[in-house]
Amino acid sequence: MQFRGGMNELMRQAARMQRRIDEAKNALKDREITVEALGGKVKVVLTLGRSVKRIDVDKQALLGDDADFVLDGVCAAINQGIEQADKQMESELEKVTGGVKIPGMV
Repeated sequence: MQFRGGMNELMRQAARMQRRIDEAKNALKDREITVEALGGKVKVVLTLGRSVKRIDVDKQALLGDDADFVLDGVCAAINQGIEQADKQMESELEKVTGGVKIPGMV
């Protein structure tokens, strides 16, 4: 099977795909997700661009003797949120690329 248009057309298509990927990333980077830990005592709001927007901790949890436990919950929620944000971003970008994974473009 021969590719019509040659290498120049292939490069143009790759450039168009990269522009669509960049536009999608830019549009999605501010979408927020909320993650909970410690049974809802810790809530973290992150963006798909991996930026932490807000951390809420139940005041009663802070009054206890185990502040390290609460801080571990904050870390767990942030890490879980980053993982979810990455998965959502990847899922949305797959829609743009038609499911094709192109190294270096995504």
